[in-house]
Amino acid sequence: MNIGTAVVLLILCVVVTLIIRKMIRDKRSGRSLQCGMDCRHCGGHCGHRTDER
Repeated sequence: MNIGTAVVLLILCVVVTLIIRKMIRDKRSGRSLQCGMDCRHCGGHCGHRTDER
């Protein structure tokens, strides 16, 4: 492995770590990427409508 490959690998690992860290923080604060449409588990703070017409 040459120095260029090591640098790119290191940068990639840092970026992936930061993305995962952000996703975990968003999940803990209730800003998840997904809504399971089941408000009894999430507290109903996502704001979707339950009565679909």
